[in-house]
Amino acid sequence: MGEKVLMKGNEAIAEAAIRAGCMHYFGYPITPQTEVAAYMSKRMPKVGGVFLQAESEIAAINMVIGVAATGKRVMTSSSSPGISLKGEGISYLAGCDLPAVVVNVQRGGPGLGGIQPSQADYWQTTRGGGHGDYHNIVLAPASVQEMASLTVRGFDLADKYRMVVMILADGTMGQMMEPVEIDNIEPLKVEKPWALTGTGMKRKPNIVNSLYLKPNELEKTNFDRYKKYTKIAETEALAEEYLMEDAEICVTAFGITSRVAKNAIKEARAQGIKVGMIRPITLWPFPKSTYMKHADQCKAFISVEMNMGQMIEDVQLAIECKKPVTLCNRTGGMIPKPEEILAKIKEVGGVK
Repeated sequence: MGEKVLMKGNEAIAEAAIRAGCMHYFGYPITPQTEVAAYMSKRMPKVGGVFLQAESEIAAINMVIGVAATGKRVMTSSSSPGISLKGEGISYLAGCDLPAVVVNVQRGGPGLGGIQPSQADYWQTTRGGGHGDYHNIVLAPASVQEMASLTVRGFDLADKYRMVVMILADGTMGQMMEPVEIDNIEPLKVEKPWALTGTGMKRKPNIVNSLYLKPNELEKTNFDRYKKYTKIAETEALAEEYLMEDAEICVTAFGITSRVAKNAIKEARAQGIKVGMIRPITLWPFPKSTYMKHADQCKAFISVEMNMGQMIEDVQLAIECKKPVTLCNRTGGMIPKPEEILAKIKEVGGVK
């Protein structure tokens, strides 16, 4: 065990990225993720890395494309409206099969919305976020420790599969402080023979490209890419199960809402209600097998979300609509209270 340090979630992401071998960061300030950029601006020069505050979010993601093409680990971060601006660049990264980590510390929307925490970018992130047929791997931390550990995992997965990994947090996760262990990080070493590193007149030039003018070539490329996505869905899905052994009601939540939900579940258990929780850690690939395992066991599912009900559809699909899935939500920057979740558990369970 290494020494634990008290850090903000945003700072934990930044420090973990550096220790994972990220020596290039390009970003633009926006609440509530600005601490990521601020931390990088101080630390990167000290470790021989590159920090650059771009003139816009669009410029930042295109700088990421340039570094990713050389095979170096690179990261950018933003919050919801800024991620929308990065959408085209993320699609280009996917089209070029380039690895990168993109952090989204969500705020309310649509539009400028507000600066309070939200989970309303679920659809945008899990469905790609830009144009074309592609996926991002999406990791949803629920603690400051996971803000760090999933960032490291994100870089490893990005390199392993040559694709974008999104860290999907929210304003609360970014701003809260908790003890975090950031020692003993051992990044995955991945050979990158495809990278643009200069030929030295010893090999044929590598080409990084997302343009295919012949339809049959583009179709084959997309089909091949989806074979990779199928493998990822089979091997990389992660979920936490909490008190699910005998659960008759399953609460499902990710990020900060899962922590609130745990408090409600503890109280419900104290009142004799058999309820547990599934927390998806990968939002894409969605951990379908974990849900299906409990689809016959549970009488009902409750999806707790800080949006208008975006994950609930994936839950319904995961259990093949075998049982009803009820929404318990707050939006506009509001976080559900344990009492609200407990009331929904009682309502669904028919407990007065």
